[in-house]
Amino acid sequence: MSKFLTYEDRLVIAQLLQENVSFGVIGKMLGKDRTTIAKEIKKHSYDKKSGRPGYPYNPCKHRSTCKAKKLCGNSCTHQSAYKCSLCSDCTLHCPDFAEDICSVKTKPPYVCNGCSQLPKCTLLKRIYGPADAHEMAHQSISESRTGILSNEDDIARINGIISPLVKNGQSLHQIYIEHVDEIMCSEKTLYNYVDAQLFDIRNIDLTRKVKYRPRYKQPEFKVDRGCRIGRSYTDFQKFLEAKPESAVVQMDSVIGRVGGKCLLTIHFVETSLMLAFLRDSNTSASVIQIINLLDKVLGNEDFSRLFPVILTDNGREFSNPKAIEKRDTIPCSRTNVFYCDPSAPYQKGACEVNHELIRRILPKGSSFDDLTQKDIFLMMDHINSYKRKKLNNRSPYETFSFYYGEDVLKRLGCSPVATENIILKPKLLKK
Repeated sequence: MSKFLTYEDRLVIAQLLQENVSFGVIGKMLGKDRTTIAKEIKKHSYDKKSGRPGYPYNPCKHRSTCKAKKLCGNSCTHQSAYKCSLCSDCTLHCPDFAEDICSVKTKPPYVCNGCSQLPKCTLLKRIYGPADAHEMAHQSISESRTGILSNEDDIARINGIISPLVKNGQSLHQIYIEHVDEIMCSEKTLYNYVDAQLFDIRNIDLTRKVKYRPRYKQPEFKVDRGCRIGRSYTDFQKFLEAKPESAVVQMDSVIGRVGGKCLLTIHFVETSLMLAFLRDSNTSASVIQIINLLDKVLGNEDFSRLFPVILTDNGREFSNPKAIEKRDTIPCSRTNVFYCDPSAPYQKGACEVNHELIRRILPKGSSFDDLTQKDIFLMMDHINSYKRKKLNNRSPYETFSFYYGEDVLKRLGCSPVATENIILKPKLLKK
C-alpha cells in the first residue's frame, strides 16, 4: 500500500469532515493512523475570506453592534455606505477594528467544513478541499525532490574535474566514465548542474547538446482522474432527469498549430450560439481564466442562468472541474461540470458539428498564432449570424437574443452580421 494519500482518499476525508466524523474513524476507514489524518488536514487546508448571503467578509469582533458610517470619507459611493459593517473594506479604515478568531480552527478538526454556523459566518474560514489538498501535497512532494544536494565544496571539486576537460573538447559522457569514482554522482546530475550554471562551463560548451531540441516535458502535476468521480456521462444524464429544465452548455478545444495558440469553444445547445476564446496554450489554467472572466462580465445571476450544466470531454485542459464549478464569493457554486465517456465525441455532437463552421474559416492544420481575440469575435459573429434550419430558419444570434436578451449578447462580445455580408471562408480573416 502506498504511504501517500490518493485523491479518492481525500474525497473521503472531505465527505467525512462534513459529517463531523472523528480522525480515528476516518483513519480506520482509510487504513491510516489518526495522526496522519490530522497532519493531512492541518497541512493541506487553506484560509478563505468569504461572507454570507447579503453580508461580506468581516472578521471584526464588533460587526454585529457596529453603527459606524462612512469611515472611508463622505465621498464613499458604496451601496452600503450607510452602515460600514456591510462593506468589505470597512476593516481597513476603522480604528476600532479587532479581529474575531473562531475557536473551531484551534481544535479538531481544525477546519470549518462540518461547522453548523458556516452558512452564517463572515469570519476567516479554514477549508479542506480534496482537489486543493491533492495539488498542495503533490507540489510539496515535487519540491522535496528538486534542488541541489551537493555542498559548495563538492561542486567546486567536480567543477575542477569537468570544466577543463570539456574545454578540451571532451563530452560529459567520456569524462564521466573515466572519472566515475571521483565524481560520485550520476551522469544525469552532471547535466543538471550544467543547466543550473554551477560550473565554469555552459550548455553552449557541449557541442552535441546545443544541436538538439529539448525534449517535451510533461507538466509536473496532473489532476487525478478521481476528479471525474460523480461527473461521468451517466451522472450527467441523471442530473438532467432530476432537473430537465437545465440548459446544457458544451465546451471543447479547437487546436491550431501543435504547440501554438488554440481556441476554447463554448456552445449553448438550446440556441446553437457558440463563443470562442483565443488561448496562448491548451492548459487548465487558461480555461479557468476564461470561465472566471465570463463570470465577472455576466455577474453571478446571469452566469448561473446561462451555465447551469457544462458538458466537456476528457482533455487535460478540463481536468480541474472544481475551479470551474466554484467561485470565491457567495454563492460559491456557479455551475456543474460533467464529462463525456472516453472516445465518445458524439455525446457532445452539437458542439462538434458547429466546429465544422469554424474549420471553413480556419482549416485544420492552420496556425492561430497571428490571430487576435478581435479576429475570433469577428469569425464567431459571422457563424452566429448564419441561419439554421433546426432553429426554424433563424440564426443562433436571433434565437439567443429571444431567450436571454440583447444586453447579454453585447456583454459576451457578440454582434449581428447582415445575411448578405456573411463570409464563411478563410478570406474573412486574411490580413
